[in-house]
Amino acid sequence: MSLIVYSIPIFFLLIGIELLITRMRRLPYYRFNDAITNLSCGIGSQITGIFMRFLTIGVYILIYQHSPFKGSIPYNILTMILLFLAVDFLYYWFHRLAHEISFLWGSHVVHHQSEEYNLTVALRQAWVQGAFSWIFYLPLAVIGFDPGMFVTIASLQTLYQFWIHTKVIDRMPGWYEYIFATPSHHRVHHGVNPKYIDKNHAGTLIIWDRMFGTFQAEEEEVVYGITTQPKSWNPLWVNFEYWIDLFKDMTRVKPVDALKMMALAPGWKPAEMGGMLEYKEVSPVTFQKYDTKASPRLNNYIFFQFVILLLGTSAFLFGQKNLNWPQTAAASVLIIYTVQTIGALFEKRKWVVVAEILRILILSAAAFIIINSFYSIYFAISGAGVYLLLSLVWFVTIIKEINSNNQP
Repeated sequence: MSLIVYSIPIFFLLIGIELLITRMRRLPYYRFNDAITNLSCGIGSQITGIFMRFLTIGVYILIYQHSPFKGSIPYNILTMILLFLAVDFLYYWFHRLAHEISFLWGSHVVHHQSEEYNLTVALRQAWVQGAFSWIFYLPLAVIGFDPGMFVTIASLQTLYQFWIHTKVIDRMPGWYEYIFATPSHHRVHHGVNPKYIDKNHAGTLIIWDRMFGTFQAEEEEVVYGITTQPKSWNPLWVNFEYWIDLFKDMTRVKPVDALKMMALAPGWKPAEMGGMLEYKEVSPVTFQKYDTKASPRLNNYIFFQFVILLLGTSAFLFGQKNLNWPQTAAASVLIIYTVQTIGALFEKRKWVVVAEILRILILSAAAFIIINSFYSIYFAISGAGVYLLLSLVWFVTIIKEINSNNQP
């Protein structure tokens, strides 16, 4: 199991602390629908990661096994430091190219869609980014860095990036700001202000940005998000919306221009389609964030279902190694189905009424089977039955609100 999964309780503890601080200071850093969508995207990325690791780690191991330098690099402090520097350097280049190449941007854009900036944004990860980023690390396998060492260092490099997704921390000491990526640097990276776009790609060491000309200090107030917001809380849609639009546009142009649309910067189009997208100046005062309205009853229902989802997903991730592939696939489909319906509930899509009732029935049946396999049938009936009745009765009280919406 990865260090990322083991760190989940710490992530939520720190999110809780940040949320408490913002509430005490009356800072508008959190929106419920935005934060839940961020976390839902994170849940989905962990699920897809189960299946992609056979590609990512599997190929790394295969190359390492055939490397002439296999076993030549010892485990010591020096080699760990060298590997950390190498991982961070290669991450910088993947991250930078993921902003500068349109097709790669589709694998990363999800992380930038939130128009808020808090610790939940750190967990808003694209579901298929790992299918592209792993290629950049393969030279390390050829050099002879042990797969176990690589996975550990790569996980630590990823964990570092969690805490820099916050507005609660202003600036770090000057020497630290010069060497390491900080919240100030990364706020710039998430900015849609023209001067901030495609800056500060560093994971841990900001020195890469200073060396390669992509550093930008935080000056004017940051406006967060992307230039073309997908305007949806549905994690499934926001993960693929960019590519869907890209491929639609590619069918309308000459083949050579279609290739350029994939390989050049995001927003590039041939002259007949308007040319390169121009970045417009934005202001925190006038910038319109995507939002939807929901009653406290609907939000409370969503929160309840999300807590059940979070507990179930955590149990699944911690126990997945004990499941066979059909069980893993079934649980994964149910989890992805759930995050999609939660997003649809925020948007009050009319189709979600049937989808949510079906989901409640399926989850209740799954809960009965799981509880019965560990405890008695009495506990299985009690646990699944309470969830079934509570969810259905509660959901019936909000169906009218959902149906009153104009969204299909």
